[in-house]
Amino acid sequence: MTSAVFQPFGRGQAWIVQWEVSSPVDTVAEWVRRLVPDADLSERDPQFITRTVELGWRLVRVYFRAEVRGIERVPAQGPVLLVGNHTGGITAPEVPVTALAFFRHFGADRSFYQLAHDLVVSLPGVGQVARKYGTLAAAPDNARDALRSGAAVLVYPGGDWEVMRPTSESDQIDFAGRKGFLRLALAENVPIVPVVTIGGQETLYIFTRGDRIARALRLDRLMRVKVFPISLALPWGINISDAFGHIPLPAKIVVEFRAPIDLRAELEAGGHEPDDLDAAYELVTGRMQDRLSELADERRFPVIG
Repeated sequence: MTSAVFQPFGRGQAWIVQWEVSSPVDTVAEWVRRLVPDADLSERDPQFITRTVELGWRLVRVYFRAEVRGIERVPAQGPVLLVGNHTGGITAPEVPVTALAFFRHFGADRSFYQLAHDLVVSLPGVGQVARKYGTLAAAPDNARDALRSGAAVLVYPGGDWEVMRPTSESDQIDFAGRKGFLRLALAENVPIVPVVTIGGQETLYIFTRGDRIARALRLDRLMRVKVFPISLALPWGINISDAFGHIPLPAKIVVEFRAPIDLRAELEAGGHEPDDLDAAYELVTGRMQDRLSELADERRFPVIG
């Protein structure tokens, strides 16, 4: 807000004039927000999924040698929150592997939505296809509405922070302390199914997530991005920000669905209050970390698996 004082001639009083002056950052941020389509659960297109899922599955099976384990642990009906660790930079290969495996196992009529960054659902072409598969902008209201419709919902709490973590930390769960998914599961009284992934961080080599650069560029204000990664990736060589994507190396991707967690029951059994978010965070991330460490021990060579 900017104020100015105007003194009219011949009068003994001043008028105070106020007007709003938006900064360039605020202007760009508002423009970016307007590009994000409103979430619409009806955009999910079961017929489109049925027509394309097998082709998509063949592609990820050939290129990433995708291996999916334990999908039978996901409840066959009713709302459930699938919580995954994020890998592989902007291409995030575990996302299509997980979604395709889900639809192949349960069929396109089982309601399933995936939460993604605003930029994903806004991209021309890519965003349209993603929305047909049930991708929604990552927001609490969107997740709640999907769960209340009886759907399974896939979330990656680590978001851009985790997906752009250095490759040297590829065997680490890093949700950056974010607990919104826990509040959601407790409020809606739905089970959490951990989805543990390994391999994506070998599809490129990330040196740093560049969070200091992102802060300096005010990317969080502009487009809800907290990282500005520097990586080694095809076809660019040195890849700055990954804004234009990259050709992922054909690393073997393993996705494993773990046993459902009833947060309230397990917190109470452990002597915690049913709304103890810190204990819930340690419970979920601890189990995921234990399994990710085991999956890392199984791998013999980078990319090859």
